Amino acid sequence: MALKHMLTTSLLLGIFAIAGTSMVALTYEGTEARIIDNDYQALLRTLHALVPPDSHDNDIATDTVTVTSKALLGNKKPSTIYLARLKGVPVAAVITATAPDGYNGAIKLLVAIRFDGSISGVRVLNHRETPGLGDGIEVERSNWITGFNGLSLNNPDELGWRVKKDGGIFDQFTGATVTPRAVVKAVHHALIYFKQHRDQLFNASASAEASAAAQSN
Repeated sequence: MALKHMLTTSLLLGIFAIAGTSMVALTYEGTEARIIDNDYQALLRTLHALVPPDSHDNDIATDTVTVTSKALLGNKKPSTIYLARLKGVPVAAVITATAPDGYNGAIKLLVAIRFDGSISGVRVLNHRETPGLGDGIEVERSNWITGFNGLSLNNPDELGWRVKKDGGIFDQFTGATVTPRAVVKAVHHALIYFKQHRDQLFNASASAEASAAAQSN
């Protein structure tokens, strides 16, 4: 009788365990899908803030190339570049760049550059700068980051691509020069990278799309 009771209890526990595991798995799958979609929508909103959706007709969030350039993009790991096109014609590239020399660590940026080499916009993706000082690089905190709009390698010249304390044109924050200095340097380097690799970036993406289309046929 005791053995039968033990077997029954074990069977019930097994059933509950399987049911519980199944519920957790189903919940995870549903949650994971929502998280992925939320992340995609958040990325798309940021990209569209930098490159207006009416200026291109491709899915900028998925038309990408991956590159590595520690010297100019600030990270030895691969960086994603998002490409905007209109009827197949290149419009802009949004470069994921890193300022490795922020006051409290690396600052991750998106630098949107039009095909002509002018900046469409810059946004900070994440950072660990001091609240109330270095966080002025966030567009929600101040309009400092919008000061890059319309600039290029020639506007200002190379000497101008510094904070005012170093002889350049960019404002620094009171009590926090390191943070804006790091961001200015990273944006400047992203412009240099784009100038050196512009055609290669768009051609590489176009070749990848053609290859994928051929494989699907």
